[in-house]
Amino acid sequence: MTSPSREKPQASHARVIFWDLLTFERLLTGPVVHIIYWCGLAFISLIGFAGVGAAVGLSIRGEGMERLIALPALVVGILVVMALVLLWRAACEFFVAVFRISDDLHALRQAELDTKKQA
Repeated sequence: MTSPSREKPQASHARVIFWDLLTFERLLTGPVVHIIYWCGLAFISLIGFAGVGAAVGLSIRGEGMERLIALPALVVGILVVMALVLLWRAACEFFVAVFRISDDLHALRQAELDTKKQA
């Protein structure tokens, strides 16, 4: 038995979500990781636009050899941005997987407690 101050409110109460957040029954990290993911993609796209702008500027203002370097610089910039997007996605998926494992372990513990109560 738990003390009355630590009892979880019934599901019919409106404060269940707030209670879950206070007692760490529900983790906020999943939605936060999604927001961080989109912010990271925005930052990576800014890096991509800067790379394209540098390559275009190099081709416009450059003379001779600099104009020849502009096209490989553009290709390398695009490849770097694509690699960054993949790495960023992998890192965010790793964090989501870790927190889903935590949710699964919580569900297993809850199921074990329920079977002990029934026995």
